[in-house]
Amino acid sequence: MPKSIAIFGGSFNPPGNHHAAIARRLAEMFDEVRVIPCGPRPDKPVTGSVPSVYRAALADIVFGGLPKVVVDLSDFEQETFTRNHELQTRFEAQGEVWHVVGADLVTGGARGESLIQRTWARGGELWQKANFAVLKRQGYALDALDLPPHAREVDLIAEGASTVIREHLSQGKTVSHLLPPRAQAYIERYGLYRAPIPGNWARGTLEGANFFLQADTANPKVRALSAALDGHHVAAGDADFISVVGGDGAMLRSIREHWRARLPFFGINAGHLGFLLNAPEQVNARPFPPSDVIFRQLPMLFLEFEDEDGQKRMAHGFNDAWLERATSQSAWLEITVNNVRRIPKLVSDGALVATAAGSTAYARSMGASPLLADTPAWLLVGSNVLEPAHWRSALLSPDTTVEIRSLDPQNRPVQAFVDGLSMGRVVALHARLSRAAAAELVFCASHDMAEKIAAIQFGA
Repeated sequence: MPKSIAIFGGSFNPPGNHHAAIARRLAEMFDEVRVIPCGPRPDKPVTGSVPSVYRAALADIVFGGLPKVVVDLSDFEQETFTRNHELQTRFEAQGEVWHVVGADLVTGGARGESLIQRTWARGGELWQKANFAVLKRQGYALDALDLPPHAREVDLIAEGASTVIREHLSQGKTVSHLLPPRAQAYIERYGLYRAPIPGNWARGTLEGANFFLQADTANPKVRALSAALDGHHVAAGDADFISVVGGDGAMLRSIREHWRARLPFFGINAGHLGFLLNAPEQVNARPFPPSDVIFRQLPMLFLEFEDEDGQKRMAHGFNDAWLERATSQSAWLEITVNNVRRIPKLVSDGALVATAAGSTAYARSMGASPLLADTPAWLLVGSNVLEPAHWRSALLSPDTTVEIRSLDPQNRPVQAFVDGLSMGRVVALHARLSRAAAAELVFCASHDMAEKIAAIQFGA
């Protein structure tokens, strides 16, 4: 039998307990539940009331970890609204597709007057050929004649509405009965659905919070620092945050592995520089977890690497991504920014893009000035540039897109890296700030990340 896939799309702005209950009910009936938060919708301007990166985090928090449930953030990354007929085409090769809809969308179906038939793109065709899982509210009388030809009824076991959650939040009313605790804490941390512009940092506490420990105990220094935490940490599924003991590389690995868990990362430096971590003396001088901290939600990079056959691989990076020469010859690169060719021929060892958080790493060693953690910008930097003379770097706005393409991949091949991880040989890198991926880093308030970068800028 083919795998049955329930397509559960919606604004989820924000997702609440009722959405999670529906996903769990669907998981009892289907092999996979694909939750797809929609991108911008002209008919629903409210979907843009909160930036997509926050909505993506909330979707992962509410639905992540539910058995058989997969959260698909593709609409956010592509900044689009994928219609149901497009979803049908995308997933039908993977199994039997079922579109999850509310009973209100099929009312009038017997007369050809349902919202699906009248307002959906190719709605009439889907009505006749596609499968529908119809959510039926308790006490709601659904006429069986209104159902599409291929339909299953799903009794709702929880009532709720995102509109009610938004109204409660805007009015300062309690939402503890409408949202999971982690989702409520995240919303409160960044002022979502209250302030016109959400914040990207907040002061708070980790006191009494459970943590999952990531530490390479083969390293003596790491073993010594993490010894005090032994016996106090919990399994990843029960954690409120992740404690990483190691260097910046260890933090980058942890972010790469766990950013979709949407747990804050608190690092303890057992390496050299440790820009992304807290100093051991700060942690050891107080009870752990610390009570006075600063949460920083930091953007990640959305990256596509193109090979010689035109095939693309997608990746996310937290610090940086770059192309560098793969042989003894310098690289010849073409730099395109927002579809405008800015540097027809960059002769260099390579070129790099970096987030503000990553500007303290490889970008800094290339000569770029580090950015403050909350700077709404990112960097494009050249490595050992020969031509054009005197060009070193460019500051980019958050909505900028960048393409770095090899002009001679046969004779002057280049290789790609993301946060130090090799991606092999490629011919082009397409990059922008992600619209869905972000990581929360936590610092002791007495020595926040911003203070570290300020110390670099002023030569401390």
